[in-house]
Amino acid sequence: MNLENNIPIYSIRGIDLWGFRDMDQFIDYLFAGHRVKTGALVAMNAEKVLATESQPEIAELIGRAEYKYADGISIVRSIRRKYPRAKVSRIPGVDLWEGLMQRAGQEGTPVFLIGGKPDVLEQTEAKLRAQWNVNIVGSQNGYLTPQQRDSLFERVKASQAAIITVAMGSPRQEVLMYDCQVVHPDALYMGVGGTYDVFTGHVKRAPKIWQKLGLEWLYRLIRQPSRLGRQIKLLKYLRYHYTGRL
Repeated sequence: MNLENNIPIYSIRGIDLWGFRDMDQFIDYLFAGHRVKTGALVAMNAEKVLATESQPEIAELIGRAEYKYADGISIVRSIRRKYPRAKVSRIPGVDLWEGLMQRAGQEGTPVFLIGGKPDVLEQTEAKLRAQWNVNIVGSQNGYLTPQQRDSLFERVKASQAAIITVAMGSPRQEVLMYDCQVVHPDALYMGVGGTYDVFTGHVKRAPKIWQKLGLEWLYRLIRQPSRLGRQIKLLKYLRYHYTGRL
């Protein structure tokens, strides 16, 4: 373990993860000072850890992210197993995004939204403005052609957005984030997967009790049995966990 501005950094399978004790501390850290910090946020779970070991391009993308945090309960348990004194909590990406949007609304921080279906993106913008008075300075749905990428990056830069969130799923969203950073580096980027769908009610999250018990993955599996193959692959991570190869 080492420290970054008094926040512990924990290493799991060679990946450095920020050890925030809870989401509020994370958001306070990101907004400390005169403006929100810059860099990229990436939610980490066991599946992504394994992906870095078999897919070099994923490993490179994740390695470049400034803020890797424990989104999956398996990661939290591994940190606690390897570092018994660690006081770290699971920070679901959906909750972190909502917390960031709420704080952005309070601070008047300019936000640019990318990704999602056109109707879902429109509903997300409307709800953010109505609920937290978020200053949305631009948006682009996920139906983006390769030819439109450069013009999007220029729009992001011209908007002077301080927070850009990208809902495209991994690794597509990470690729776009880092390419956009080249054009507009002075911003905080966050990959958010299907968060817009959850926020607008198109996708239902696990009940709170399942979330608290760390069983959100099981709830999704029950509702989507097609995920079974993905879950079986995670047995390799369980072996790492229980054999001390973290």
